[in-house]
Amino acid sequence: MNTLEIVSGVEIGLIYGIAAIGICLTFRLIDFPDMTCDGSFVLGAAISGILIKSGCNPWLALCAATLGGALAGLATGIIHSFFKISNLLSGILTAFMLYSINLRVMGGVPNIPLIGAATIFSGASAIAVLTCTCLTVVAIFTYLLATDFGLALRSVGQSKGVSTNYGVNIRLANAVALMLSNALIGLSGAIFNQHQCFADISQGVGTLVIGLAAVMIGEKLFPCWSYLLIVPACVVGSIVYRIFIGFALHSEILGLKTQDLNLITGLLIIIAMAAPKFRRRSC
Repeated sequence: MNTLEIVSGVEIGLIYGIAAIGICLTFRLIDFPDMTCDGSFVLGAAISGILIKSGCNPWLALCAATLGGALAGLATGIIHSFFKISNLLSGILTAFMLYSINLRVMGGVPNIPLIGAATIFSGASAIAVLTCTCLTVVAIFTYLLATDFGLALRSVGQSKGVSTNYGVNIRLANAVALMLSNALIGLSGAIFNQHQCFADISQGVGTLVIGLAAVMIGEKLFPCWSYLLIVPACVVGSIVYRIFIGFALHSEILGLKTQDLNLITGLLIIIAMAAPKFRRRSC
């Protein structure tokens, strides 16, 4: 890998790091296996792409994409809480329906090119813009987890029974967490859209797996898993994941190619999940 490829890997890692924070909020903090993310990522990209194509300010497009992602999360929360459908199936149904909604947002076409359009990266360093954006998100959500509201969210994931006894509304906590999670994922999709200068209906495939890989790598890099490290660890894990994938695909010894990306990702997650168990056996 050359320097340019490493910088590109860091940029993509920062973008997916924002999505990884969202995935961590549901999978780790409130113990809610949310499958909405593949759909909300594309929703964010679609909203951003169609607004920029219409001449909208790219920063306003990011805000609209974030709101769109939040609404997708709210839909999952409503399906789960009010229609009594399991958390896993609620996310799957929302993501399934979002495919049609995303196509409608994109005007019935499967992709939207943004070549020559003004984006947040126009006339600026991509790595600088992404670093500032990511640091802002990390600061906001690290502070959020340090508040009473963040403590309530973390308590929901630890024990719903105890949380209820202390007056935490589980339905509301789940709905808010899902909205925050998918808002971040929608924002990540919008940034990815402007970075790559196109939106595609299949852009969200693998978002969940990539986000989980980033979260797990972050957990291994920061074994002291305090609430102050949860958010930055997701971003660091995402960057390390992208660089690892880049090295694996550019290694002549391994002989891997681009089509092996899913295989590498799957093996990496298996290793990350199995390593602690083998370590305990050897002790």
